[in-house]
Amino acid sequence: MRRRRDLSGEEKRLWASVARSAVPLHGKTMPEPPPEPVPAPEPAVPLSKPIPSLPTTSAARAGQRAVPSTAPALHPIERPTRRKIGKGRIELEDRIDLHGQTEAIAHGALLFFLRRAQTSQFRHVLVITGRGASFGSTGSLRRALPHWFSTPEFRALVSGFEQAERGHGGEGAFYVRVRRR
Repeated sequence: MRRRRDLSGEEKRLWASVARSAVPLHGKTMPEPPPEPVPAPEPAVPLSKPIPSLPTTSAARAGQRAVPSTAPALHPIERPTRRKIGKGRIELEDRIDLHGQTEAIAHGALLFFLRRAQTSQFRHVLVITGRGASFGSTGSLRRALPHWFSTPEFRALVSGFEQAERGHGGEGAFYVRVRRR
């Protein structure tokens, strides 16, 4: 029989953080996290040269509005609103279909689309990514969309998103609420 190895300190901390997110069974308690190790102080390195100032961003040089560092949070679209959109009581003002595009091209196209939607004062739009169930397709756009929307450049444009109802594409599409300017 093979002997089990002990967990390292880092593995114990990782397990404790995962265990904290779970609800224990009745009568069980949460495991205690191991004590945090005290990092060794790093020796001070004298600076021989002054630190150069950071260059300005290309957006600032071009005179465009820079994305705020603290972008507003995303909020899910409320269930009644989502149902009304699905039944057609709230109109989708525009849609974009990203089928067959690479992630890089789709990212740029979606950013341009949402900026135009915000400028046009659209409130609800449909983003079609596809499910990724065809031959050779992995659904990378469908998986990437929530990550894109969590970045500051998209959070300035999007206030919330939810998976679309079946009639609008189901798993392969998203309702997006465009943030007001």
